[in-house]
Amino acid sequence: MIAATAGFGGGNFASSMANISFFYPEKEKGWALGLNAAGGNIGVAVAQKIIPTIVVIGGGVTLSYAGLFYAPLAVGAAVLAFLFMNNLSEAKADVKPVWDSLRHQETWVMSLLYIGTFGSFIGYSAAFPSLLKAVFDRGDIALTWAFLGAGIGSIARPLGGKLSDVIGGARITAFSFVALAVGAAIALWSVKAENLPVFFAAFMLLFVATGIGNGSTYRMISKIFRVKGEDAGGTPEIMTNMRRQAAGALGIISSVGAFGGFIVPLAYAWSKSAFGNIEPALWFYVFFFIALLGVTWYNYIRPSTRMAQAGV
Repeated sequence: MIAATAGFGGGNFASSMANISFFYPEKEKGWALGLNAAGGNIGVAVAQKIIPTIVVIGGGVTLSYAGLFYAPLAVGAAVLAFLFMNNLSEAKADVKPVWDSLRHQETWVMSLLYIGTFGSFIGYSAAFPSLLKAVFDRGDIALTWAFLGAGIGSIARPLGGKLSDVIGGARITAFSFVALAVGAAIALWSVKAENLPVFFAAFMLLFVATGIGNGSTYRMISKIFRVKGEDAGGTPEIMTNMRRQAAGALGIISSVGAFGGFIVPLAYAWSKSAFGNIEPALWFYVFFFIALLGVTWYNYIRPSTRMAQAGV
């Protein structure tokens, strides 16, 4: 039940990002979306650092303490959302733009790219502590320092958005996939060499790259739908509808992208079980990120495409 209702947290994330997509001008959306998402993403690091201490307060392990710790935070967030988030008349709840956003190929392409960035962030955040223990038998480091990965990845997200405002989201996304492939390759070498410091550093690079990619992909979405609105005529009615479709796409893409958080730990567990090590999983991610780099280039950087000409 907790896992099921936690999905509403993802809904809150999507709705807050949708509000911001209406509130801020186009040239500042990357930075604004990145800051908002960083606040949510850093909750992963907070949970990894604080919750293990909370559940052992008073002796033994009492998992219900974790839920009790978040209950007042959830109530406070609900009150603040009710009082201060519903103040944009243009950002009204409307199911039709969400369904309309599903008809665009770009919604599904960006969902795939977001699996590679946000999905990797969630998946690596979940897998990193267990990998430190399973590969190097260093549960002490996992308990004490593993939270740094999620923290660094969260902080890097606004940077990805800011760079995208200046350079372009597609280019920054492509850079993030290059960094992700390099990070996975370095992690692969460190596992073979049984080098813990290099392994830790490689995962920090992976977390930074996922954060930057998270910021840049979300920056791309609003620009893509703005370009599509301009191509459809650019009237105020069309542009408003496209902004609403972009907001709907943000929710779809965030939910699909989160699926990567399920795939990553599963891939490592399968690799460990079938081959006795995580090297096959790391090889898979090297090629997966290279493939996503190709998808990004083909759809949004290739000079002949409309999106590349518009500077997406």
